[in-house]
Amino acid sequence: MSLENFTGGRYPLLKNCFDELVATDGSARPPASAIARFIAKHGDLELCKRQLQLNQTISDMGVCFTLYADGANIDRAWPLDVIPRTIPSSEWQRTSAGLKQRLAALNLFIDDLYNEQKILKQGIVPAELILDSKNFLAPCQGVSPIHGVWANICGTDLVRDEHGQFLVLEDNLRVPSGVSYMLENRTVMKRVFPELFADSTIVPVDDYPAQLWQMLASLSPRGEHVPPCIVVLTPGIYNSAYFEHSFLAQQMGVELAENHDLFVEDDRVWLKTLRGKRQVDVIYRRIDDIFIDPQAFRPDSVLGIPGLIAVWRKGLVAIANAPGSGVADDKVIYSFVPKIIQYYLGEEPLLQNVETYLCQDPLQRSFVLANLDKLVVKPANESGGYGILIGPRASQSERDEMAMAIKANPRNFIAQPTLNLSTAPTLCEGMLEPRHLDLRPFILQGAELYCSTGGLSRVALTKGSLVVNSSQGGGSKDTWIINDEG
Repeated sequence: MSLENFTGGRYPLLKNCFDELVATDGSARPPASAIARFIAKHGDLELCKRQLQLNQTISDMGVCFTLYADGANIDRAWPLDVIPRTIPSSEWQRTSAGLKQRLAALNLFIDDLYNEQKILKQGIVPAELILDSKNFLAPCQGVSPIHGVWANICGTDLVRDEHGQFLVLEDNLRVPSGVSYMLENRTVMKRVFPELFADSTIVPVDDYPAQLWQMLASLSPRGEHVPPCIVVLTPGIYNSAYFEHSFLAQQMGVELAENHDLFVEDDRVWLKTLRGKRQVDVIYRRIDDIFIDPQAFRPDSVLGIPGLIAVWRKGLVAIANAPGSGVADDKVIYSFVPKIIQYYLGEEPLLQNVETYLCQDPLQRSFVLANLDKLVVKPANESGGYGILIGPRASQSERDEMAMAIKANPRNFIAQPTLNLSTAPTLCEGMLEPRHLDLRPFILQGAELYCSTGGLSRVALTKGSLVVNSSQGGGSKDTWIINDEG
C-alpha cells in the first residue's frame, strides 16, 4: 500500500543521515505507517496535546532521574518524546542474534583473562592492554563464576550509519543502567496512545523483569531446588540511578538493600530481616567493583560489604555482574571484539564495530593527532558522555588540550570517525524536527541468553547535537519493534 507522508512534506530530512521513520521520498517507512496515519488524521496540535498528557503522566508516576550539577543532586522528570522509534521485527531478530553472540564471546574472554589467559599468550590481544588496565582486578584471578559468565547484564550501545546499518558503539558490562526507563516509556505510551497500540502489532517489552529474575536465579549456588534469596544492592537514595534500583527490585519482588543491610558470617552473606538473618544467594550489585568490599579493594569504601569477595571466590554467593567484568568494558578492548568473537566462537561477527583508532599505537596516534578536527576522541573508561571530544564541533583550544592529554596517556584514548547518526522525528517547540539518536538494548546471560525487545532509545534534543545522554540534556523515545512477519 502507499504510505502516508509525514506532516505533509514539511519534515526536513537531513542529508547523509538515515531517518528511522521517514524514507528519502518523505513517506513513512512501513513500521511507522500507523504513526503517519495518526499524524495525518489529527495534526501537529494533537501531538502537542499528547506530549503534555505524556509529561503529566510521567510526573504522576514519579519517573525521574538525578542530575548532578554544581555540587547538588537535582531530580528531574524523565524526558520522553511523544514520537516513538520503530524497527521491523525481522531486522531486530538479526540484531538480537548479533548482540547475544557478542556477549557470549565477551564472557568467554573475561573468564580466560582471569584464568588461563590463552588469548594473551597467543598474541590475539596484547597482554599489556589487559595487565596494565585499572579494570583488571587481581583478587578476581583464579575464579570462574557459575556458567563461566562474568557479565550477566550488558547494555550495548548501537547506532545506525548513513546506510541504516546498525553498528556497535560500545559495550557496558559493569553496571549498565537505563532498562527501567525502557519499561516505563512503554507504560506511559500505552496510556497516552491506546489507539496506536490497537493499530500496530508492537512486540511487548514487559517480560524483562521476569527474564532478569530468572537469569539471577540461575546463578544461585544452592541450585534450583532451593528458592533463591536475591537482593539488589544499591548505594542508596542519593545515587543517580536509585529510581532504577528500586524499580527493578519492586518489579522482581526481591529485596532492595544497602550495605548495612548485609553482612558476612560463617562464609555466607546474610540479609538482616525483622525475623532474623536470611542467607543471600545472589547479589545484583549496582555499585562499582572497587567499592563493593573494603577488605578486597578500596579500604575507604563506605558502600561495600567487608568479606564479600572471599565468600564470592568460594562460590558461596553469586554477584551480578561479577567483580572484574569491567576489564572488557573498555573502549580500547572494544576494538578487539571482532577478533575475540572469531577466536572463541569461530564465527564472523554479526554486528560490526565503528572504525576505531588506538592512540596507544604510534602510527594510529599520529593519524589521530593530525585529524582531531575530523574525529571523535573518547577516554577508554569514562561513561555518560563525559570526556569526549567531538572534533568538528570543538574549538582549537579544546583540540589542543585533548592532544596534550593523548600524548601524556595514549593508552587512555581511542578515536572514531564522526558518524552521521540516524535521526527520528522529534517534537520540538510544536514542530517535528529530526534529532540524532542511539539505542541501548539489554542482554542477559546466565544459564541462557536473552535480549530485550528493542531497548532504550536516547535522543539528542538539541538541534545538531550528537550527545544523547540524559545527564547532558538528552531525552528518550519508546522503541517499538513492529511485527512485519505476518
